[in-house]
Parts: sequence; structure tokens; C-alpha cells
Amino acid sequence: MSPFEHGEVFVLDDGGEVDLDLGNYERFLDVTLTKDNNITTGKIYQAVIDKERRGDFLGKTVQVVPHITGEIQDWIERVAAVPVDGKEGSADICVIELGGTVGDIESMAFIEALRQFQFRVGSENFCLVHVSLVPVLGVVGEQKTKPTQHSVQELRALGLTPHLLACRSAQPLEHSTKEKLSQFCHVPAAHILSIHDVPNIWHVPLLLKNQKTHLAILRGLNLSNRLHPELEEWTRRAERCDSLSIPVRIAMVGKYTGLSDSYLSVLKALQHASIACSRKLSIEWVAATDLEDSTRNETPDTHASAWSVLRGADGVVVPGGFGGRGAQGKILAAKYARESNVPYLGICLGMQIAVIEFTRSVLGLENANSTEFEPDTPNPCVIFMPEVSKTHMGGTMRLGSRRTYFQTPDCLVSKLYQTETFVDERHRHRYEVNPKMVSNLEKAGLRFVGKDETGQRMEILELPGHCYYVGVQFHPEFKSRPGRPSAVFLGKCAFQKCLRL
Repeated sequence: MSPFEHGEVFVLDDGGEVDLDLGNYERFLDVTLTKDNNITTGKIYQAVIDKERRGDFLGKTVQVVPHITGEIQDWIERVAAVPVDGKEGSADICVIELGGTVGDIESMAFIEALRQFQFRVGSENFCLVHVSLVPVLGVVGEQKTKPTQHSVQELRALGLTPHLLACRSAQPLEHSTKEKLSQFCHVPAAHILSIHDVPNIWHVPLLLKNQKTHLAILRGLNLSNRLHPELEEWTRRAERCDSLSIPVRIAMVGKYTGLSDSYLSVLKALQHASIACSRKLSIEWVAATDLEDSTRNETPDTHASAWSVLRGADGVVVPGGFGGRGAQGKILAAKYARESNVPYLGICLGMQIAVIEFTRSVLGLENANSTEFEPDTPNPCVIFMPEVSKTHMGGTMRLGSRRTYFQTPDCLVSKLYQTETFVDERHRHRYEVNPKMVSNLEKAGLRFVGKDETGQRMEILELPGHCYYVGVQFHPEFKSRPGRPSAVFLGKCAFQKCLRL
């Protein structure tokens, strides 16, 4: 999945690389999902092929129906029985998202599978919520129902009838709009939900509760209507977010700044931390290439504007990424933050960037580099992981939850995590700090306070004397939650002392 086209690749504890939507589910539901919670066409076809090769079908012709559709249903039932909330036993309700648009060729087998599935589990165990856009066209401001009418019509032609309609719109649905949708979509008006724009995302569950969505779903699944959503914490968070007024400006220096979803989990982690610190988050996007000298020569105004944004920020984040484009701009951003005592957080590549900059500026090795950017660099301070294939790119990264051991309890990050021993965080990388350079780097002042179990992989770096200069090889943003912000994003007092407010 290209970050330019699809947004970030979310990483799960077990190393599964999945769609960013699963990250949203983990954050909102506070669960820990697995790669099996992400069903793709490739996985389904591979499973069916494997069964055929084993002779499971006894020589029968393998077809989309019933074999592919049956495998999808088997997969859903198998995964639904696996607990993801830390409790024993299966969950009461399994949420299944069928992504895409009705009529997409990619989803046809899945739609047919769900059509069969409603009879397999019984109507009292199947509740279909159809999400659709209700646009407003022209100066008249009329809410148009035709897109929803046509999508429901096509969905019903495929054998699925929605129990509820979740209608996205800029403004609350008008009564006449609901009546029209009810008439042409065969859905009760009480089951047509207005999912209109709200001040912040925390209002969405409250919006659904106020429309008695939970009661409609409970009735549809033949469950007790005495159950009530426990949204007191959500309510406080929504109100608190609405009241924030003191800004905190964070410069995000990256290469995928044209699509904010490329760094969605980083943005959410910053949002969680800013709410905890009672600050109103303001993300200042800085394209790394705009900071480089080449941009100054070609488009001076763009270069000057990027540096003005960077210098006006209260903190600098260099997130993960791949490839050499914009690397020099990120190095310049890390140098500015280090020399100007501005809070800096480097994630994955951002940590490696900090090492490159320190090696060049402090150790005086001006040609130091990562072998990812310059394979033949004479001073490789970041290298390819030795056990990883150098000829195959796919499936060769260090993925999933790995343990990082603190080398000393007397370090900032250990105190932030409130543990003196270790922390488990998710990884996604191929390159690492060259262990042969560590001794010289530490003699020059850089501290590697977190390492893996072998002691050869550098996981966390700090710069003593700086107000907040931290690099982590892992991706802490993936485990940040609304009520439990990631420690290194929050930064607590060490971070707040540096805010120029």
C-alpha cells in the first residue's frame, strides 16, 4: 500500500501490515487485533488454493461460489471467536467492515459471502449498516438522496437489505430527507442516522447515542435493550477538546505531507498527548525537500516559508519513512532542533536521521550516511540488518511487537514509560544504527538508553543536556490510545518546560 495513494500502513502486535482502518478500530475500541482480523482477497484465495493442494475438495471443481465465499464465511466465524480485549471467551458482537463502494469488482465475492452469511447465522444475528454520502449541491443547499437510493437499490439487488442507514453529511439530515430515504430505501426513518460534521471526533459516539443507534442495533440482534453505552469518559474528552484554546505547534517534517493519512497514527498520538496536556494541537506540515539547499536555489520563497514554519514550531517530529528523497531536509531539521534546544522526536527513520546528523556535525564525519541512501558511504552509521535478505524487499522487515530493554533507569524515556526494565513496542524497519559506531557516538554525548535483547540493536536514543531530544527505532504511535497517550509523545514535564507559550 503506497502512502501516497492509501495512507499509512498500520502494524499490529503480531507483525501484520494492515489498512489504517484497523488502527482506528484499535484506538476507538481499545483492543489488540491480529493479522487475521484483516481479510484480503489474496489471503482468501491462498487459503483455498492450499486446501485444494492438500486434497480437501476431493477433486471437485474449485469455484468462487461456494469455495471462495465459503472460505470468507469460515474466516469470519473463526476470527470472531478469538478474544481481542484481554478477556476470556468470545465477544458478543463482531464488527465486520466491508470496505469500498457497492459495485466494486474487488468486493463482489465478499458481498455474496455476506449474503449467504445472513442465512448461515440467522437474521437475529445479522445487522447490516450501510454507510452512504448525502451531498449538498448548488446554492440552493438541497440534500440529495439519489446516491444513497441507487447504492441501496444495487445492494438489495445483490441480496442484502440494510437495517440502518448511516448518512454522512455536512449538516444534520433534514426531516424531509429522512422521510424520502425511508420511502425509497425501505428503511424505517428511526433507523436513518445523521452522521454530520462535528467539532471533533470524540463527539461521534455521542451523536450515535443521541439518535438511539444502540437500541436499534440491540433490537436487530435480539439483545437486551437494557444495555447502555458507558460514554462518560468520551463525553468529558469531547467537552475538554472543545474548550482547548492554548495552541501547541508541532512541525511534522516528512516526505508524504501531501496526504495527511500517511501519518494518521502519528497525528492521533499527538492529538492524544495534546489533550492530556490541555493544549490545542496545531500541525505545521513541512515537506522535507523544501528545507534543502536545492529548493533554496530553485524556489527561494518555498524554502524561506518552510524554514519560517520550522523555526516557529514548539516541537519537531520526523516520522518514519523509506527512501532518500528529503533525507537531507530531515537532517537539517534534526540539526536545527538539536542546536536550538527545541523538542525533537524521531521515529524509526527519524531516529536514524538524528544519528546521521550527530555523526556529521559532532563527530565531524561529513560524509556519514545510511546505506539506504548511499550504499557505498565510507562512514555507514545506519546499516541494513544483517539477517535480512538483500535481494527481496517483500516480507523482510522487522515487524510487530518487540521488547526494548532500558540500559539504565536513570534516563528520561524510562521515567516517561514508568518502568526501569523494558517496554514492548511495534516495529517496521529494515535498517538500524551501526553498532560499530555506537561507542564513538556515546563518547561524543549521545546516549543509547534502550537496546534489544542482544544489545546490538539501538532502540532509544537521548541527548543529555537537551530539553527533549529523543529518537526511537520503534513506532510508539501504533499503541497510543485516547485515554492513554504514548509516553514519548506526551513527554510530560520535560516537554512542557520547552514550550514557548
